[in-house]
This record gives sequence, structure tokens and C-alpha cells, in this order.
Amino acid sequence: MMVRRMFRKRSGAESDAIYHGPWRAGSPLDSITKRPSPLSSLAHPHRLRIVQMLLRGRYTVGELAEACDIPSHMASEHLRLMQHCGLLQSERDGRKNYYEIAEKHLGNIMNCVESRFG
Repeated sequence: MMVRRMFRKRSGAESDAIYHGPWRAGSPLDSITKRPSPLSSLAHPHRLRIVQMLLRGRYTVGELAEACDIPSHMASEHLRLMQHCGLLQSERDGRKNYYEIAEKHLGNIMNCVESRFG
């Protein structure tokens, strides 16, 4: 009998709350879940290193890749992800593409991370 109660059929509202959370479409939480999170994009050692460097100035993909000891295509993918989240911006200068910090509060976030885990 206990097993039947655990697997009883749920009504529409109950199943929505379980699988989609207690919020409804159009709420502030709805917009958070539909775009990549800037905080989760920082959850990688190479991305943290890249941000540490960019807080000191602008760098090209090649310079960042060399500093992180990873191939350029990997560094480019990390940069693309962080740029998509709004943390970084790029500027073309001739044939080179320079990356820099776009989010003004990223320095504060990194200070917090470094003081807690560094």
C-alpha cells in the first residue's frame, strides 16, 4: 500500500510544481532558468585563470591560451561562453581580437572567490 501512495498519479498543477518549480511563466525565476548563468560559467579552472588575467588588461586568444597551457581552440570556446553570458567583450584591432572584462562587478566576485578558496 505504501508503494502505491509513492507512485500515485499527480494532477497537472502538482506535476508542474515538481518538474518546473513552484513559479509560473513570466516570473523573475523563469528568465533566470532560460539563459546561461554567469556564475556557472566561472566554475572552471581555466575560465577563472582567464578572468584573473583579463582583470589586469586586454589579451588575445593566443596569449590567454598560452598562459593557461591549453590549445587556442579551447581558450576560444571558454571566451565565447563567458562572452555569451555578458562577462566579457571583444574588440578587433587589425587582425587581432582582444578580450576584456564587460561586467563591472566581476572583480568583486573574483575577490570573493579568491579570498574564500584561494
